[in-house]
Amino acid sequence: MAAAEPWWNFFQGIVLPIQILFWIVLGIGISSVLSAAVLAINAARQRHRIAGDPDRPPRESDYLWVFMVAALNEEITIADAVGRLQATEATNRVILVVNDGSNDGTGEILAAMPDPDLHVLTRTLPNARRGKAAALNDAYRYLIGSVLTEPRYAKWSHERVIVGVIDADGRLDPRAPAAVARHFSSRRIGGVQTLVRIYNRRGYLTWAQDVEFSVFGTLFQSGRTWWGTANMGGNGQFNRLSALADVADDTGPWRDRLTEDQDLGVRLIHQGWRSAQENSVTIDQQGLHSIRRLYRQRTRWAQGAWQALSLLGGVRRARVGFLASCDLVYYLLTPALQLVTGVGLVAAIVLNFFRDVPFVPASVPVLLFFLSLGFLPGFIALLHRGRGLGGTILAVLLSLPYLIYSWMLFPVLVRALVRHLAGSTSWSKTAREALRPEAGASR
Repeated sequence: MAAAEPWWNFFQGIVLPIQILFWIVLGIGISSVLSAAVLAINAARQRHRIAGDPDRPPRESDYLWVFMVAALNEEITIADAVGRLQATEATNRVILVVNDGSNDGTGEILAAMPDPDLHVLTRTLPNARRGKAAALNDAYRYLIGSVLTEPRYAKWSHERVIVGVIDADGRLDPRAPAAVARHFSSRRIGGVQTLVRIYNRRGYLTWAQDVEFSVFGTLFQSGRTWWGTANMGGNGQFNRLSALADVADDTGPWRDRLTEDQDLGVRLIHQGWRSAQENSVTIDQQGLHSIRRLYRQRTRWAQGAWQALSLLGGVRRARVGFLASCDLVYYLLTPALQLVTGVGLVAAIVLNFFRDVPFVPASVPVLLFFLSLGFLPGFIALLHRGRGLGGTILAVLLSLPYLIYSWMLFPVLVRALVRHLAGSTSWSKTAREALRPEAGASR
């Protein structure tokens, strides 16, 4: 009688090229679990460190807070966003709105909001509408060359000026300056990202987007804060002005990338700055109820991730430890790893239908092994949203719908790669949803 195949010989009988693909995907799956586990440990240590450090009191009054808002046809949300910035608990404040060639009522709404702290930089065609990076760079130059030269701001050194980037649909927690200030008490900190939440959750898609942002902040970002390598997210992002100057060229700190926030955050790390995630306060923004609009938005984000592969060469300059460097490489390689994993799934489905290769392993140990690889990273992330037995049960129940949502977004990765290889960098602005009077910021 022939000896039985060992239980760990997962891919016996499949042609060699597909076996190699599956083994690579298996390695990616194992590495993702290990990565999530390490970051979960880091996140737990980080929460303890922040909560137990009495030498880092929040002193928001030690800083000048500059809130930059890029606005292109934002008549639906701009008054709400600026009004909430006016309500932030900031002793020293500048609200700098870039009206980026709007042809709706954005300019008129801003003109009707008299406030000595409000500065409006109006860009006109043909210089306007060249992307968020161009708008922010204009605001950066205007801030240094005009606003900070005013007598009332002359005392502020660039080390004490904190620039917050707020989207025009953003609802920043009023307590954000105090929470963020404790990080900037360390002079090595160049950037801090607040927790992003979705405030118009009324269905599966917006719920999943909220979970996505929440688990990214509470697990991945918080874990990287332990190393000082948390990334910037664009909305609710705060940077020390001297750190921005450190990575700026003749046009400014931001580069013409589809995810200019990610690009800036990684370059700050390359330059030796540390960065952190602050989860005690949120920046609430609109989610998308339309799958078509969601795909369009995420295609742009995914293409930005493909562009970020060019940042791999700078990792060796980052003054971080070995594990942090490995994580930074893994993070930048994410789109390529996801693509290989997706190709492996498609290959498994094709083999199941056309070569009668079982999609579900017959061996119970193998089945449990692959289920753990598929669900464990999402489960760990969801677990960080709750506490106690109730939070654990909820994480178990939500792991499957969240995994389905994650795979729903896989096509945008392919579409983004095609656009990237074709050299197409055009983008479409995400449409805003009319505000509901009863909609409140998440807590």
